[in-house]
Amino acid sequence: MSDPFAMPTNCDRPPAPQPPKKRRWPWVAGGLVAVLVALGTIGAVTEDEKPATVADTAPAPPSTTTMTVTAPATTTEKALPVATPVAQVTAAPGANAAMTKLNALAVKGRAPKTGYDRGLFGEAWTDAVSVEGGRNGCDTRNDILRRDLTQIVFKAGSQGCAVQTGVLADPYTGTSIDFLRGQDTSSAVQIDHVVALSDAWQKGAQQLSPAKRIDFANDPRNLQATDGPTNQQKSDGDAATWLPPSKSYRCTYVARQVDVKSAYQLWVTQAEKDAIASVLSSCGATMPETPVIAETETATPIPRTSTPAPVRPANTPPPAPAYTPPPEPVYTPPAVVDAPVSYANCSAVRAAGAAPIYAGQPGYSSKLDRDGDGVACET
Repeated sequence: MSDPFAMPTNCDRPPAPQPPKKRRWPWVAGGLVAVLVALGTIGAVTEDEKPATVADTAPAPPSTTTMTVTAPATTTEKALPVATPVAQVTAAPGANAAMTKLNALAVKGRAPKTGYDRGLFGEAWTDAVSVEGGRNGCDTRNDILRRDLTQIVFKAGSQGCAVQTGVLADPYTGTSIDFLRGQDTSSAVQIDHVVALSDAWQKGAQQLSPAKRIDFANDPRNLQATDGPTNQQKSDGDAATWLPPSKSYRCTYVARQVDVKSAYQLWVTQAEKDAIASVLSSCGATMPETPVIAETETATPIPRTSTPAPVRPANTPPPAPAYTPPPEPVYTPPAVVDAPVSYANCSAVRAAGAAPIYAGQPGYSSKLDRDGDGVACET
């Protein structure tokens, strides 16, 4: 019989009550929610800091977060170095310097345009050139837009190369033009070759090496952003057939033509030289005087002898007039109508040496313009 007064052993004790186990999942879930909210906030700020583009102007979907992030104003990317500004010629010193270069150029007739093709001057606006701005990672067209435009905003993600918007103080027309990159708007501002490629081809560029012709077509000294319709009106005219409508820029314009032709050893026609000299004279340039050789007392005069006219015997009929054959008819070839230009794809455009193609130019098609910015088959 057990002792009722004995102390119970461990085996006889009832189990001690255990505290309830703590549930940890609410703390884990709360931590994950905090991390996701933080990541969402960082992502929203990064996206809002991207400069606005045409595509970014579409309405954004409603936000699902409670935090409001205010997008900063449209920003500009850090621009690449721009080409050297164009020197203005408005007075005698600059005009006389241009006149001296003009008188050093060869004067010849215009060579035939036979064999001319835009592709002979390389791929349009290529960066692979040895002139200023070459191999800087930005195509030549945007190099010139960056030089000639102000208030520039760059296309997002272009590393400060592609101009999205800007303002051009057009020296050719004396007007201000707002530039907006786009399929229907880019052509409002075009890049003019101050010495047209076709004109250069007929005045010495045929003898240049292919690499030198590519440099010529992309040399900032020979390029100027200007009003699109005005550039189309100029076509391939030289100074004898076309000058900028703004008379205040004409001295600078012809001086630039002289600089370019001197740099690439091209010639001028007599009519072209006379037109350039006339413009430079209006800015104060003077034509060099032709030296006069003075006669000396020791010069031996050249004796002059006269030959008496022959005497026709009496009663002799006058000689018959010399026969002059009628002029031969001049053959006039039939007019050639250019066939419409069409390209199947950008590979065909590049093979033809026409890339890139801008809205309004032959061969442009919206199906070749992937981003709809008015520039098809961009390099």
